[in-house]
Amino acid sequence: MTASAVTAPPLPADRPVRRKRGGGRLGRSGPMTYLIAFFFVGICIGPVAYIVLGGFRSNSQIITSPSGFPSPWEIGNYLDVLSSEIFWRQMGNSAISAIATTLGVVVLGVMASYVLARYDFRGRTALYSLFAAGLMFPMTVAITPLYILVRELGLMNSLPGIILPQIAFALPTTIIILVPFLRAIPKELEEAAAIDGASRLGFFFRMVVPLSLPGVITTGILAFIASWNSYMLPLFILNDEGMYTLPLGVQAFSAQYSVDTARVLAFTSLSMIPALIFFSLFEKRIVGGLTGAVKG
Repeated sequence: MTASAVTAPPLPADRPVRRKRGGGRLGRSGPMTYLIAFFFVGICIGPVAYIVLGGFRSNSQIITSPSGFPSPWEIGNYLDVLSSEIFWRQMGNSAISAIATTLGVVVLGVMASYVLARYDFRGRTALYSLFAAGLMFPMTVAITPLYILVRELGLMNSLPGIILPQIAFALPTTIIILVPFLRAIPKELEEAAAIDGASRLGFFFRMVVPLSLPGVITTGILAFIASWNSYMLPLFILNDEGMYTLPLGVQAFSAQYSVDTARVLAFTSLSMIPALIFFSLFEKRIVGGLTGAVKG
């Protein structure tokens, strides 16, 4: 009996393997991509640039050519705003409100997130879901109960009356961002710290806070900007122009100087420049913090 030899089919000739450009990454963007990007950037920057440049114009220039450039440049509008006492008082109120809100959100958010991320207890999932549901509960819906609560606490026309609700409404976002950061910390690290004699509070302050610093900075920046731009809550709580924050100050100033459009634009641009500068300086921190939260 003879065994039939099975011959394998001839292998195809070696062909050069084409490698994708950029190591498998996306190729270079085409001109249309940049055109669309510049279009959307222009939509975002255009109104801001118009307000800033409008402050350097006179009312006659704005009436003659609403979309033109300053010719000549007028700096008197900005000087008048910067020399007014009410502007600096309202900026101080906004700064106090934003800084206090940021500190409260960061401190309480890190503590609550640490408990939800590192400890197993009954109702932890329900409590986390409750904070997640807070993202779908806007302040405008609760403005009437908030007004009654603040009035009953005797905090009307005061900065604590807007700081405390802002902290409460910023906590859900803070906890949703920070919990993934704290869950990603290895438990072996906590066990090693316990062996070295570190208490739970020592591990929290020496290890947890530094490791979650990107998320802490991100939540702090978001809380600061949201507090600086807050309008609805101060509108209901504050009724004295000396206690106004800058968003309310812009409204009061525009109503008082309704015929002086150039000065109103100068006041508006000066009121939003601090938040724009703050956001521009820490923009990479925000992106990095949110990326880390998604990966966690």
